[in-house]
Amino acid sequence: MNLRYIKNLIPAAALVVAGLSSCTGDLDVTPIDPSSTMVPDEPSLFTKCYSNMALQGQGGQGGDCDIDGLDGGTAGFVRQLFNSNELTTDEAICAWGDPGIPAFNYNQYDASHPMLKGFYYRLYTGIAYCNHYLEVCAGADATREAEVRFLRALYYYHLMDAFGNVPFATKLMSTPPEQISRPELFKWIESELLEVKDLMMAPAARKDTDSGYGRADQDAANLLLARMYLNAEVYTGTARWNEAKEYAEKVINGPHKLWTQGLNGWSAYQMLFMGDNGSNGASVEAILPLLQDGIKTTAWCTTLFLMASTWKADMDTESNLNTSELWAGNRARPQLVAKFFPNNDAPQVKISDMAMAAGDDRALFYGIDRELNISTPSEFTSGYSVGKFRNTYAGNGSPHNSQFIDADFFLMRSAEAYLIAAEADARLNGGTTTTAGANYINALRQRAHTTTGSSYTLNQILDERSRELYFEGFRRTDLIRYGYFGGSNSGAYLWEWKAGAQNGAAFSADLNIFAIPDEDVNANPNLKQNPGY
Repeated sequence: MNLRYIKNLIPAAALVVAGLSSCTGDLDVTPIDPSSTMVPDEPSLFTKCYSNMALQGQGGQGGDCDIDGLDGGTAGFVRQLFNSNELTTDEAICAWGDPGIPAFNYNQYDASHPMLKGFYYRLYTGIAYCNHYLEVCAGADATREAEVRFLRALYYYHLMDAFGNVPFATKLMSTPPEQISRPELFKWIESELLEVKDLMMAPAARKDTDSGYGRADQDAANLLLARMYLNAEVYTGTARWNEAKEYAEKVINGPHKLWTQGLNGWSAYQMLFMGDNGSNGASVEAILPLLQDGIKTTAWCTTLFLMASTWKADMDTESNLNTSELWAGNRARPQLVAKFFPNNDAPQVKISDMAMAAGDDRALFYGIDRELNISTPSEFTSGYSVGKFRNTYAGNGSPHNSQFIDADFFLMRSAEAYLIAAEADARLNGGTTTTAGANYINALRQRAHTTTGSSYTLNQILDERSRELYFEGFRRTDLIRYGYFGGSNSGAYLWEWKAGAQNGAAFSADLNIFAIPDEDVNANPNLKQNPGY
C-alpha cells in the first residue's frame, strides 16, 4: 500500500506523556523533557482500530478525512462497501453524477476509480492502525490484542473479496510490501481467525448499555469464517461447504439470536435498522455493530449515508424520520422489488402498505409518485425508494440530534449465519435443502411474517438472501458466487442497466474483482495489476 495516503497514523489522542515505560518498553522516541517518555494510550489506539469503519476521521462532521487527498464521503468504509457491492448489482442504482457513481451503476469501473481508491485506502488505513497497535501494545491485554488481530483479518477479508491479489504486511513498513495471491491471503486470514477466536470475548447478546457492546466477540470470528468458507471456491478454487455450515451453526446455536418481537407498530425487522436499535432489543442479533450517535459520531459515511441517500422529503413524513438530511440518491432496481412482487405488480403505496401488500415485513419500499422501472437513472423517482434505514425510535427515548443519527450499523448480524447454513446445506444435498436447511430459511421468513416452505433450491436461497440482506453490502459477492455477475454465465441473469445497457448485458469476469488503484501500482514495483485492467 502507498502509505503516503495514511495520515494521523498515531492519533493525537493516542500518545501521552507518562512514566518511563510503554506497553512494549521504549518506543524509540526522544522527548524534549529527558525525564519523560512518550507512551501509547492503549485504549485510544484500540478504539481507533474500530472507529476506522465508522468515522471518516477524528474531527467530526467538519473535520478532515484521515486519508490524505480524500474526503470522508469518498473514503468512508460503509459508504464504499455499499457503493461497490450494491450499485454494481441488481439491488441498487444511484441518481447522482459524482465521479465514480455512474461507473458503479453501469459496471464500468477501472483503475482510476476514485471511490474504489477510497475504499482500498480505507481498508489499508485500518490495517495500519491494527499493525501499529499490535507493535506498540503487544502484551497489554490479551483479549483486546486478539480483537485487533480479528479486525486486521476483517480488513484483509474485504480487500481479498474486492481486490483479489493485494499488498500484504503484518507490520508497519518503510519499504513497499509484497503482493499476496488471493488463495494465499485466504489461507492467512483463516489461520489468523482460527488462532485468535478463542482468545476473544465470549459471545453474548449485548445492548448499548452493556460492557463490550460494539466490540467483536468469538461469534464475529465464527461468522467471518463461515462467510469465507461459503465463498472459498471463488477465492481459492476449492469448495468448503462443510466448514461453512459448521461455523454458521456455531453462531446459530450461540447467544446472538434472531430478533423476532415487534414494538409499537414497528416490525422486528424494521427495529434492526432504527435509531434505537442498540437499546430496543434488536441488538440481540448484532454480532458486530458499528456505533453511531447523533452527537458523538457525526459521520457522513455510515448509517446516515444509508438513510439519507435513500430518502426524499415526500416519503412517509408522518413517520418522524428525525433528520434534516434527505439526499434522494440510492433506490431499488426493479429486480430487487421483484423479489417481493414476482408478478411485477408492486403497488404505488407508502412503506407500511407495501409490506402489507407483499405479505413480507422486509418489503420496505415507497412507490407513491415513483415508477418501478429505471427509465432515467439520474432521476430519483425513476425506481422505487427504499425505507429500510431510519432514525425513528421504536421504544422510549428520542433522537440525540436533528441532523446526525443514532442508528448503529449492524455490520455482522446472525441472520447471515442462517442463510449461510441453508445454502451450504443445499450445496451438500444436490442443490436443495434438507429439512434442517429449510428450517433456517423458515426462521427468517417467520420473523418476516411470510409463508414458509419444506425445502428451498439454491436460486430460492439467493433470492432469500436479497430479501433479508438488501442494501447491507452483500449482493456483489453473492452474485459472483452464483456465477451471475461477470463471466461466461453472466448473461443468464440480467438486470436493468447491467453493463450500461437498459435491458442489461453480460460483461467480462475480469470485473468480478476491482482494479488495484493505479497510483498504488505506480508507487509499488512489487504489484501486478489485476487482469483486464
